[in-house]
Amino acid sequence: MYVLVIDDERNVRDFVAEVLAGEGWEVTTADSAEEAFRLLPLKPWALVCCDVMLGGADGFAVLRRFKEEQPDAQIILMTGQGSAVGALDAAAFGAYDYLLKPFGVEELASLSRAVRELFESERRKRHRVVSSPKGTGLFATQLELVGRSRAFIEVMKQVGRVAATSLPVLLTGETGTGKEVIASAIHMRSPRADKPFVAVNCGAIPEELIESELFGHVRGAFTGAERDRKGLWEEADGGTLFLDEITETTPAFQVKLLRALQEGELRRVGSNHTISVDVRIVAASNRDVEEEVKAGRFRQDLFYRLSADTIYLPPLRERREDIYPLASAFAERVWSLNPTVSFSTGALRLLEAYDYPGNIRELENAVVRAVALCNGVVRPEDLPARIRDFKPGAARGEAERAAEAGATAVASSGGAREGAAQQQEGWLTLAEVEARYVARVLAHTRGNKQAAARLLGVDRKTIERMIKRHELDARGAKGEGADKGGAGGDGAARAVSDAV
Repeated sequence: MYVLVIDDERNVRDFVAEVLAGEGWEVTTADSAEEAFRLLPLKPWALVCCDVMLGGADGFAVLRRFKEEQPDAQIILMTGQGSAVGALDAAAFGAYDYLLKPFGVEELASLSRAVRELFESERRKRHRVVSSPKGTGLFATQLELVGRSRAFIEVMKQVGRVAATSLPVLLTGETGTGKEVIASAIHMRSPRADKPFVAVNCGAIPEELIESELFGHVRGAFTGAERDRKGLWEEADGGTLFLDEITETTPAFQVKLLRALQEGELRRVGSNHTISVDVRIVAASNRDVEEEVKAGRFRQDLFYRLSADTIYLPPLRERREDIYPLASAFAERVWSLNPTVSFSTGALRLLEAYDYPGNIRELENAVVRAVALCNGVVRPEDLPARIRDFKPGAARGEAERAAEAGATAVASSGGAREGAAQQQEGWLTLAEVEARYVARVLAHTRGNKQAAARLLGVDRKTIERMIKRHELDARGAKGEGADKGGAGGDGAARAVSDAV
């Protein structure tokens, strides 16, 4: 079986090729999308492993082209700069997986075995390419799908896979984890994107009105019903209906909801006539729905009908890597006239240590308040008291938090203002913070200076000057004091580093 490995970094290309050859694949390599397009018609490719960031056309262009001309090929996109939108695009356009660098031998080998099993068992499901008429950039802006943690990227991969179907989806997770945003993402990436998306908070509608609100009513159905009225279910015809807080509905209403789902039709309150409606349902709850079923508060048959696919949204404390990107996005949106607003080291330390029982919604409110009070740099005193006074139980060490917060501050504001703040608060000097952060980025990119420069927002000459100034090697090491806990310090990183 043939595999094509595409990466403009030779060490990564050779590493992936060696692992796959060891798994029994017949491997061909390419260093650009253009070379891959030339090789495309020459063999029936079973697997294509492609870097997202290539010199010319990117990995998504490769993905679309291969899916159009060889739809049986399974595509694995590899990236050192994972993002939620990237994971969503990869799944929506039919990628088999979205693999985050650095990765180890076993992770890659396991994926290749899974692809081989799909072919050998003849049970592989084809992934249909779903094109977006409005463009992925607009979706990213509208939906604010901000995050690069592995947990959130896994959510985006699920969203991308389920979006192309018409299956009902059940979203679970704590309050404030962004269930409506994810429901919107499912709709916007689906074939129903040009039809209505209607969101209903079932817990906010009085019990005696919810049937009329959802299904509509006819004139005279009850006191005050002076004319026929469409329900929200009909308003969503052809599109998606998002039923938030679905577990707040009564068992009596759940029976009617189940019938509408099963039959694809509804009956307005006071009417004897049924109306056919084509609606895709996305439901959500901040409760454990299975526990609600066991307690008799939610119908089991309705649960099974709604949960053809279930997506769990992790709380913010389980995706702390996303706190700073989210905070920055909220700050820039609020202070649109001055997008250079930044966070002091102390403020970042507090934001990243807090547990956020209200999740993303609580973080947004805290940032909005802080930006309104600050003078261009958010400091600890600008944050709510509950965040300032929070004492984490099993917190990370002070030094580790300081390094992480300081590194993030340098990345956000370019470092000039943050250096003074770090010294004032007794943290690292600006030079030390820059050295550590550059070392982490180099470890993360496994010595790829161009990728490191892109990540830092500087040109290649600047990154080379930084390496020389701080006496770092290409991988970010500096004698015995090399950063061992950075982005490339886990087992998978070491496996890749050792191999390449």
